[in-house]
Amino acid sequence: MSTGTAPVPAPTPAPVRLLDDASADELHRAADEILTAFGTSATSPALLRRVRESAAALGPAIRHQCRPVDTDAGLFVLRGLRVDDARIGDTPGSWRTAGDAGAHHDIALLLLATVMGDPIAWDGQQEGRFVHNIVPAPGHERKQTGASSSVLLSPHTEDAFHPGRAHLLMLTCMRNHDAIATTAASVRRTRLDDATVEELTRPVLPILPDDAYAEAQGFAGEPPRVPALWRAPDGLTLRFDPAYTPLAEAAPEYRAAYRRLEDELARVSVAVSLSPGEVLVVDNDLVVHGRVPFTARYDGTDRWLKRASVRVPGRRTRPAAEAGEHGYGQAAIEAHATEAPAA
Repeated sequence: MSTGTAPVPAPTPAPVRLLDDASADELHRAADEILTAFGTSATSPALLRRVRESAAALGPAIRHQCRPVDTDAGLFVLRGLRVDDARIGDTPGSWRTAGDAGAHHDIALLLLATVMGDPIAWDGQQEGRFVHNIVPAPGHERKQTGASSSVLLSPHTEDAFHPGRAHLLMLTCMRNHDAIATTAASVRRTRLDDATVEELTRPVLPILPDDAYAEAQGFAGEPPRVPALWRAPDGLTLRFDPAYTPLAEAAPEYRAAYRRLEDELARVSVAVSLSPGEVLVVDNDLVVHGRVPFTARYDGTDRWLKRASVRVPGRRTRPAAEAGEHGYGQAAIEAHATEAPAA
């Protein structure tokens, strides 16, 4: 398995979409109203219904800025929201102790996610919450999860092991005093020869559950072999997590093709350093993401992101064979599964 030692890219501007002041006010006001009504960001059926209703009432300017990713970069930064560093309190010591820290921003992110699609949660991760807190945690410094710090978080597809993974990944910056960058690389910007693509579209190796899914790692079923690349109607897409892919089990020609893909993704990788209030939106079928190493202080001032995962109803970008995968026993919960898609 890869150990996350790829070179760190230099900071690079990402496509930016700007929410004007009136739109930012509208979103913050809607989040405040929901938080006042429920007193928590811990999701319940009633809160999720209210989020859906409020998201449907958001104005056209917000909806326009939340349109699908529309460049080969496969991502954009939504700018214009506000985070008060003093009011949000200390960076939590771990997701387990975060509770309702930054609850207003949980709800604001859920509203944006609902405009873009259907937020999902996982039974086996962060107690089934729809918004995750991404903070460094003591003892996890060198793991390949969002709680790590001192190692490069290897570029990967979010929840690559699962056929029900998100189409979109959203990261809201709460605090980033040290300008720690998220890395991102789009497969649409790589230059891969036909032979490499053909090799990697074969289902040769499984992608195993990562360390954030302890229960899934103990699943007894046979790991499904999946392609790293496939051709969607609009271009090349990928499913990629080298840290949890047992490359040693593949033939030399497959390993060589996989490393060519790794090298190309490293070549086109960019580093996006988010400021408080900015939301990075990543197309999870086009872009692998990671994080540069940093030294955590554990003093309440460390980097703090909030993460939401979103499925886009009706989107067809993945191989039909994924429908037969067991997902290592993990179930994704859709926030609005019984509702019609947002307009």
